[in-house]
Amino acid sequence: MPIRYGAHCYLFTERWSDPDVGLLDTAKSLGLDAWEIAVGDDVAFSPAQTRDRAAALGITLTVGPGGEWPVICDLSSDDPAHRAEGMRWHKRQVDLAAEIGAVAYVGALYGHPGVVLRRAPQRDEVSRVAEGLYALATYGAQKGVHIVLEPMSHFRTHLVNTPQQALALIAAAGHDNLRVAMDTYHLVTEVRDYGAAIRSLGDRLWGLHACESDRGVPGGGLVPWGSVFEALVSINFDGTMMMETYNSTIGSPPGSFAYRRGMFHNPCPDGAAFVRQGLAFLKAGIEGRSHSED
Repeated sequence: MPIRYGAHCYLFTERWSDPDVGLLDTAKSLGLDAWEIAVGDDVAFSPAQTRDRAAALGITLTVGPGGEWPVICDLSSDDPAHRAEGMRWHKRQVDLAAEIGAVAYVGALYGHPGVVLRRAPQRDEVSRVAEGLYALATYGAQKGVHIVLEPMSHFRTHLVNTPQQALALIAAAGHDNLRVAMDTYHLVTEVRDYGAAIRSLGDRLWGLHACESDRGVPGGGLVPWGSVFEALVSINFDGTMMMETYNSTIGSPPGSFAYRRGMFHNPCPDGAAFVRQGLAFLKAGIEGRSHSED
C-alpha cells in the first residue's frame, strides 16, 4: 500500500465541528488522503457527518487527544483513581474514533502532555503504564482502532521521549495493537540520528507527524530530511505522513490560537499553502529515494 499523506485539522481550524466538514473536501483538492482530528472534552460534532464525508472522499481518518484533556486522566499517575479515570477517558475517545471510522488513536497516551515529573524513574511506573496500555490496546482492537504512541520532547513528558523508549514500553505491554508515531519536531531535542531511530522501529512505525524544527512547513530547518526519507524507503514504510502544526492566523481574536498552543511566532499563516509546499517536499523526498533504490 502506498504512503498516505495527510494533515492535522489544526492547520485550518482550532476545534473540529460540523461546519468544518467541508475541510475534508479542501484536503482532497490539495492532494491529501488522510486527516487527523483533535478530540477532547471541548470538541463536539456529528460523528456520522464526518464519517460519511470522509468515506465518500476516500480520506482515511485518525484522531488524537489534542482538545481538552483533564490532567487527572493519566494512565501513568501515581494515583490509581486517576489511572482509572484515564482509562475511561481514553476509551471514550476510542469509541468516537470507531464511530467516525478512524483507523488510529494517536498521541502521548502513556501519560499526559505537560506533566513532567523531575524525579528518578519509579520502579513500578513502566509496569503500570504498560498494564494500562495493554487494556487500552485490547479495547482498541475490539473497535478496529490502532493505539499509536507518540514520543514527545522532555519539555512535554518525562516518560517517552525517544523511539527506543516507546518500543520498550510496547514490549512491556506485549500487545500487537500498539504502534508508534514519530514526530519530527519533538525528536529534534531527543535523538541525534533520525535514520537509525526510524530503522529501529521497523514495522512498529505507524506514521510520522511531519513538520519542521520550528513547527513550520517541512524543509529548510534542522530536521535531517534526507536521513528521514532514506530510512523510510529502507524499511518499505507504507504508513501515514501527517503534516502537523498550528495555524497562526485563526482564533478569536485572529492569531490567538497558536499563542494559546504555546507558539509565539508565525509557523502557519495559511493552511493550504503549508500543505501545498509540504506535500511537494515530502513526496519529492520519498519518490527521489525510492527511484534511487530501483
